[in-house]
Amino acid sequence: MDFEHSDKVKGLIAQIEAFMDEHIYPNEQAYHDWVSDPANLWQEWPGMEDLKAKARAKGLWNLFLPHEYGAFSPGLTNLEYAPLAEIMGRVPFSSQVFNCSAPDTGNMEVLAKFGSPAQQDKWLKPLLDGTIRSAYVMTEPQVASSDATNLELSITPDGDEYVINGRKWWISNAMHPRCDIWIVMGKTDFSAPRHAQHSQILVEPNTPGITIVRHLTVFGSHNSPGGECELRFDNVRVPKENLILGEGRGFEIAQGRLGPGRIHHCMRSIGQAQRALEIMSRRADSRTAFGKKLADQSSIRQDVAKSFCEIEMARLLTFKAADAMDRYGNKVAKDLIAAIKVIAPQMAQTVADRAIQVHGGMGVSDDTPVARFFTLNRFLRIADGPDEVHMSQLGKQKIREYVAMNER
Repeated sequence: MDFEHSDKVKGLIAQIEAFMDEHIYPNEQAYHDWVSDPANLWQEWPGMEDLKAKARAKGLWNLFLPHEYGAFSPGLTNLEYAPLAEIMGRVPFSSQVFNCSAPDTGNMEVLAKFGSPAQQDKWLKPLLDGTIRSAYVMTEPQVASSDATNLELSITPDGDEYVINGRKWWISNAMHPRCDIWIVMGKTDFSAPRHAQHSQILVEPNTPGITIVRHLTVFGSHNSPGGECELRFDNVRVPKENLILGEGRGFEIAQGRLGPGRIHHCMRSIGQAQRALEIMSRRADSRTAFGKKLADQSSIRQDVAKSFCEIEMARLLTFKAADAMDRYGNKVAKDLIAAIKVIAPQMAQTVADRAIQVHGGMGVSDDTPVARFFTLNRFLRIADGPDEVHMSQLGKQKIREYVAMNER
């Protein structure tokens, strides 16, 4: 295995780091103050479009989209994108600046891989241009949605349209002012085999019959301007041409979407953990308690050392998973994707927790980003499938694999 980045990737790393130094870090607190102000709920931070234009002008745009997507892609592999996403993850809002933020990334991959030419022209192109945003509408309040076969929202054919009825919640980005398209998952045939009941369809947010029931806070935060919300669909009529791929293909689409999305989250978690470690180390070196620097306390040194080890292990597993996706495809790499989805957010949460502890009272405030890193990664342990589901499926897969092997 070659641990050296290519010259192309080294160049992109240098470009993104320079952009972060010039444009992102200096605006980090201003962004946070804006989106945290109740007067600005569901409004985009005024500096966002300017930064997006600057990033696009430098070619730092849509870097997430793997090379197999042809003309839609800037030509990077998942492995090449990993260190770039890590740098972006150091300031969570920066991914949007480079048009590499969830849930848009997954939705763009769905449309690039499965969308019809008409769907790509109407929605993929403006998403790639960064002029609109999107949401992925899957989770439901009345069922355990970690088992997606439980989903009950109905998508019923009626002439040239589908009629949608049901409830959804924890829908990220649905309240964003630029969110112009949703990908909605539901059942088109309740009597079909278990994994052939579901379909995915494109729905515009202003379609009659859609109600935003409420917005949902996460650890007390509105997560504006995207935020999460609960939705109700009452006889929502959508043209049949908005169906993606075909009836009963919903699980196929979901699996194609969630693999890359999960590893992108992990790449960004590595960046947050690395930055938390750096912030923790500087804090330890600058504070004195009981006659000596925190950095000279054995327990603090152990926390720094453990954090370094854990970050390095998670980073290497992320690279291995990304490389397997490039070489063998997402389906073959699902064991490594599941493993890193369990490991990376837990690791980043733990490292952020240590950084909080070193900062004392300051650690739980918004004076540093470490508290936000902690809550974000705690949330990620549920998003895109909870830890328990990934571990259950991974354990099942490995038991079957090892039992099939000849005993040595």
